[in-house]
Amino acid sequence: MKAHFLAIALALLSGTAGVYAQTPQAAPASQQTDKGITPNSAIGEVKAIDPASSQIIVKTDAGSVITVSVSDKTVYMRLAPGEKTLTNATKIAFADVAEGDRVWARGKVSEDFKSVPAAALIVMNKADIAKKQEAERAEWRRRGILGVVAAVNPATKEITISSRSMAGMQSVIIPVAEKVDLRRYAPDSIKFSDAQPGTVDEVKVGDQLRALGERSADGGRFTAEKVVTGSFRTVSGTVTAVDLTAGEIKISDSQSKQPLTVVVKQDAVLRKFPPAGEMMMFGRGPGSGPGGPPAGQHGAPAQGSSGGRPQPAGGGATGPGGGGIRAGGGGGMNIQEMLERLPTIALADVKVGDTIIVSSTKGADAARLTAISLVAGAETLFNMMAARQQQQPGGQSAPNPAAGLGSSGIQFGIGLP
Repeated sequence: MKAHFLAIALALLSGTAGVYAQTPQAAPASQQTDKGITPNSAIGEVKAIDPASSQIIVKTDAGSVITVSVSDKTVYMRLAPGEKTLTNATKIAFADVAEGDRVWARGKVSEDFKSVPAAALIVMNKADIAKKQEAERAEWRRRGILGVVAAVNPATKEITISSRSMAGMQSVIIPVAEKVDLRRYAPDSIKFSDAQPGTVDEVKVGDQLRALGERSADGGRFTAEKVVTGSFRTVSGTVTAVDLTAGEIKISDSQSKQPLTVVVKQDAVLRKFPPAGEMMMFGRGPGSGPGGPPAGQHGAPAQGSSGGRPQPAGGGATGPGGGGIRAGGGGGMNIQEMLERLPTIALADVKVGDTIIVSSTKGADAARLTAISLVAGAETLFNMMAARQQQQPGGQSAPNPAAGLGSSGIQFGIGLP
């Protein structure tokens, strides 16, 4: 049991634990179920260090702030992300702890859960965590699949999804054996890592699904190692107000014309389409296609990159009239890939009058959405999709944003780790 609790704590420390149902020790109700704090430990990110007072301010993933006091007797150890025991921990000093690091302070927490004198401080370096997370994202890009659930067979424990490939839309069957790690987004949750253990019975037609594993030679089956599902809501609308203090955006829903409130928390991913003239830059240049190198976190441009806008190669035609971006089959980059490579922005960059697309889990209040992903400048996307659709045989009309986004290929509720 002790080993089990240690594994949970180390997973929480690395920031990749998700919800594993339990914390190392049950905590009183007054703690309000912050899994980062137990009676004998606290886990979170270092926000401030005061060497003079020998104190470290730590913020848990749930937002609680706790003061960690250290002394000459405190033992400091650094551990690499992903380690499941303390066997490979190395001794460090107080001076080696930095803001942004994740720490596990082990000691008796005060009754108000505001402070803890640390007998030991286990540290995971911020840069090491970022490197591990980017490696995980790269693996999900390389060996992952994303689609919409088309059918669920609880008897055979198989999920069929409609997934976009280079040849267009294709049905893919995913067997969910007992060894498959199946997780599901909870209502109003926004983080990939917060997905909770789930069952095939919970998966519904229309859900989004992302899986990691290997696709069969014919592409019709997918042997999964990990599966994450969720019921998501994707809406578009025009921004009517932005409240930076409350972290909220008011929009007029394009479909219902009703007012909606979009809650933007710290872990939400905000992106923005560049002006229409700059969309020519989203061509087949290095890093723009499925096999290109990953950009920064959640599609943010890597440091030193060209702002997330890959350069076109060979002068080929791109943009709405070319082959660089596609809403359906054919060559080039599809909408999903493009969305994950857009440059990230801050809430302050969203302005009244912007057209935005928001993805969220389906929460209790239909008038409020907790944003997982938000894309501003969406009128560029809709115009681009309309231009592409007009070029299709038979001159099919483009998906109308006011009629809902379910058929448009826009599926960005489930992000990357």
